[in-house]
Amino acid sequence: MPRIRVALADDHRLVLEAVRATLEEDGDFEVVVAAESARQLLSGLLCASPDVVVLDVEMPGADGFACLRELRERHPRVKVVMLSCHDEPRFAQRALRLGASAYVRKLVDPRDLASVLRQAVEETVASQPAALQEDEQPDHAAALLTASELAVLRALARGLVNKQIAADLSIAPQTVKFHLTNVYRKLGVANRTEAIRFAFQHELVEPELVFV
Repeated sequence: MPRIRVALADDHRLVLEAVRATLEEDGDFEVVVAAESARQLLSGLLCASPDVVVLDVEMPGADGFACLRELRERHPRVKVVMLSCHDEPRFAQRALRLGASAYVRKLVDPRDLASVLRQAVEETVASQPAALQEDEQPDHAAALLTASELAVLRALARGLVNKQIAADLSIAPQTVKFHLTNVYRKLGVANRTEAIRFAFQHELVEPELVFV
């Protein structure tokens, strides 16, 4: 299988090199651009053909959101994962609304970043959050979840598949399916993507990693 081509953009050299080292150590990734500004990133993309861009929210010259807009216009097929130190929901909402595939806190375990990028490239995370209607997904729905169901939902939002959730929570894969069935029913959603979107919109997920 060909390696996933990644472009990195972060104005902190230490973060840039740490992310590069983590991805290259994984073996499934090739870092084709490592930029310290939005201008360097956009210039580098003229010669490279990345599958996914890891973009810092705060960049010199143009902030990450402005750069995200440019990326969506110039390179619409390239996936973008936003990397940020901010945990306020408004930052993630804005990134996802502008077309990012995922919003990741810099506190995330570096090993989880590889999983995020794979999902972005495979399009197993939704690119944009849909507006939620109060009558379709009432606020009190989340209160109906048991502690186990909430734990499964949060693991789902971290990008884990059923087998990984089972190992992470020390439960059987069949139990994961049982909990997910209940989660979907209680939240009034149809699938994993909608459940994750609900969890994000209602701030049920841990701030380090958010997928919608």
